[in-house]
Parts: sequence; structure tokens; C-alpha cells
Amino acid sequence: MIYTDMYSLVHEARTVRSFDMSRKADRTLLEELVDTARVAPSARNMQPLKYKLCCAEDEIKGITERTRWGGSTPEKRLPPEDREPSGFIVICHDKFVCEKNDFSTMDVGIAAQTINLAAREKGYGCCMLGAFDHDSVADFLLLPRTCEPVLIIAVGTPAESPIICSVGEDGGIGYFKDDAGLHFVPKRLLKDIIL
Repeated sequence: MIYTDMYSLVHEARTVRSFDMSRKADRTLLEELVDTARVAPSARNMQPLKYKLCCAEDEIKGITERTRWGGSTPEKRLPPEDREPSGFIVICHDKFVCEKNDFSTMDVGIAAQTINLAAREKGYGCCMLGAFDHDSVADFLLLPRTCEPVLIIAVGTPAESPIICSVGEDGGIGYFKDDAGLHFVPKRLLKDIIL
């Protein structure tokens, strides 16, 4: 997809929790996304992040079983059956490079958003997952002991188009689906976040 400005790209790069399995993310795509994140800024240029790329069916199933999706909609099974992602990028902190700290945590955010935007620009969508059993994922993926998984990014072709809306008068920021199944994501207004 071609975006003419950054605002449009960010606006369209919504979290996706339902994927179209007919067009899959493959290892080449995952490598391209990580290569884009690789050249993004890193605090003190320490570059403590490592990435495990997963697109084999057994990896997809194993990671999906070890993650929890959509905390604001616990009544729904996410991702829906037959709407799983076709790839995962597991962002790990390599303790051999440096101890985990506030700076390395910032690097995770920078890398994750870079991957998210690069994926959207290529017509894919992502879901960033922090709710997972870290030890279980590390064991399942046979990660080196120095590498701690800190964030998992699901990647695939979006089967939904979340809609940004304003925060309601009640101040609620939880995302929700309406009766038609449309997914809404409340965002605070610009005037409410500038001090």
C-alpha cells in the first residue's frame, strides 16, 4: 500500500486481532520487517534486542496457545478460530548485551512500532502482545538463556478494519465491538492531551 503521509499510515496501522488466512506472512516478510526495525534508533545504540521469527504451523499454534488477546473483550475468543495470524515476531532482550533497563524497554517500543508501520505499509496488520507466559514461550521456542521474550507481535493480513472514535463522555477508553461486529478504538482528542 502507498501512504502519502505518516498520519494516514499511523491512522491505518490499528491493532488487528482477526486475520485473513488466504494471504500469509512468510519468513521473507518477517525478515524485512525486522530489518526495518534493526536500523531504527536504539538508546545509547546498545541494540540489545534479538528477534525470533515464527511462521511454521506448529509455532503459530504453540505461541497462540501461550498468549492472551483482547483484555477489553474477554468474552470473545481471540483470535477467532480460522483467523489466526500467519506469523509471529518475538522480540527478546539479550541480557548478554546489557541488563534490562528503562532504555532497553524504550527500544522494544521503538522496534515494535517500526515493525507495525512497516507491516501496514506492505498491506499486513499486527497485534502487539504483552500478555503471555514468558517462561513457557522461551522454553517452547528453545530461546538462548540470555534472551528473554518481552513482546510478541502477531503478523498477518487483516480480516478487520478497526475504527478510531473519540473517547465517550464517560471517559471510557476500552475498545469494543458494536452489534454489527465493527471494532471501535476510542482515542483522546488532541486538545485533551496537550498541556
